[in-house]
Amino acid sequence: MEVLYEQFGIKRRILLAENYITGNCTIRKGIVSKNGVKIFESKESDQAGFILSVYQHFQLNYPKYYKMDNLSKLGWLASEILLRDSFNKDNYQPEEIGIVLANANSSLDNDLKYFETTHDIASPSLFVYTLPNIVIGEICIRNHFKGEQAFFVSEHFDADFVERYVSNLLNNNILQVCICGWVDFLEQGYEAVLFLVEKKKEGQPVLFSAENMNSIFDR
Repeated sequence: MEVLYEQFGIKRRILLAENYITGNCTIRKGIVSKNGVKIFESKESDQAGFILSVYQHFQLNYPKYYKMDNLSKLGWLASEILLRDSFNKDNYQPEEIGIVLANANSSLDNDLKYFETTHDIASPSLFVYTLPNIVIGEICIRNHFKGEQAFFVSEHFDADFVERYVSNLLNNNILQVCICGWVDFLEQGYEAVLFLVEKKKEGQPVLFSAENMNSIFDR
């Protein structure tokens, strides 16, 4: 992609590297979609029950899942579905795969649960999940990813910021692959939208841009 760049009154055309969205996964309102196709739907009204139904439907087997907080469960499930049957991590070094996520409520869903326990005996098992970036840790432990990691808190999904941040990591060869997007959970509200972004162009990938992320996010 060629852009016009101006510095000190001098204009020049520079070639920017193009990165691609090679997969996406959305979990919201009782529906799981991958690459724009609905692959699971549940009428379960309880958010915890719905998340468990997703875990069971896809026949996942990871005992540590049951110890996670709701935010980590949601992000972990979305990442499992995103990568399943469509991504071979063995094509990359662990340090070449990173994760950049954001949400609006940080770890508040679990923070409130932990705070309630402090009236009696504070729960160590809840305390360990009182940071939003723990969901990234759970995904990395599962997949042995060791690349750049970051978690941001904002009022809404800021696709422009995510594009700039992730593109910098990829274009400077800090990463070759990045899972990025939005994972939010608070009481009865939950939403996960993840994108798999790679430097290689195979098949019919979507150009990695704020516009395309917003289009997928708003489906």
